[in-house]
Amino acid sequence: METVFGSILSALGAGLPVLLLQMAVTLVLLAAGVAVYTRITPFDEARLVADGNPAGGLTLGGSIVALAIPLAATLATSTVILDIILWGVVAVILQLVAFAVATLLIRDLRGQIEGGNVASATTLVGIQIGVALINAAAMAG
Repeated sequence: METVFGSILSALGAGLPVLLLQMAVTLVLLAAGVAVYTRITPFDEARLVADGNPAGGLTLGGSIVALAIPLAATLATSTVILDIILWGVVAVILQLVAFAVATLLIRDLRGQIEGGNVASATTLVGIQIGVALINAAAMAG
């Protein structure tokens, strides 16, 4: 019994540092993606959320999820840190392009979101998450 428990502890000791490093790298990519996203949007998500604007909160939360989905696929299918970084950057760029395209499809997006229009925010989030799922599937191969 001790040998089974010992082998489990040994595997955990070898695998846990790798897991934590890969997760940390992916979280840094997510944070960087969110930082870039909040810089390129025509509205101030932090202010909108602080002001209790539901459209702003929905847009920011949905964007975080949309950025995380393809990063999660990259993390799940890659075992090398450089691979996670490279494909993670590609995933973030594709999601930012999806946002840029969505802004062209939704008329007066800034005014809609700042005005608290949840319907416009939901449409934006739907586009972003839809692209994220396709992005993740493409990353996973």
